[in-house]
Amino acid sequence: MDFNQRVVINTAQRDWVASPMPGVMRKPLAREDAERGHATSIVRYEPGARFSAHDHPLGEEILVLEGVFSDETGDYPAGTYFRNPQGFRHAPFSTEGCVLLVKLHQFQADDTQHVVIDTHREPFRPGTGNLQVLPLHQHGSEQVALVRWPAGERFQPHTHFGGEEIYVISGELQDEHGTYPEGTWIRSPHMSQHLPFAEKETLIWVKVGHLPVEILNS
Repeated sequence: MDFNQRVVINTAQRDWVASPMPGVMRKPLAREDAERGHATSIVRYEPGARFSAHDHPLGEEILVLEGVFSDETGDYPAGTYFRNPQGFRHAPFSTEGCVLLVKLHQFQADDTQHVVIDTHREPFRPGTGNLQVLPLHQHGSEQVALVRWPAGERFQPHTHFGGEEIYVISGELQDEHGTYPEGTWIRSPHMSQHLPFAEKETLIWVKVGHLPVEILNS
């Protein structure tokens, strides 16, 4: 929870931890309190697991990584991206099981947009160099996207104003600090810098400009 520190976690090397709901397991990445407040986790629903109906103070952000995630509104396969704002209530479950990247209690107070995107159906756009980008959300300084890296691609050195957060969905991202295989979560602080590249085809989820205002002004 120290947003001034760079954090790198290879989630494949972390053990699953039981949640309060039977059949729902977690790999905590950042957590403010045991069962409330700011949290980022990898969450696994075993086949047939259900979560009780609940609200989302300051929002819930989900990327379905594996399987099919469901709630009262429908069934959502791997590649679906959600933003459930404050006031949205649901009782999620998974008939066949699923794995999710979940971020809780991290929306800006005036970000009330409900978002559901099947990223397998949306077209990627040309980005810098040979990168391809699928924008997912923008609110104020916060921007969220999927970025597809072809093998051998290098990005220019850049500074992370407002921080940067990455989850490597497939492939392997690299920079001057290290190598980040599939399943790695990286959070870089405000005004940090790096020079990323990929030697193999890689897909990442990335968020920028979203660290708390008090960190930006410190």
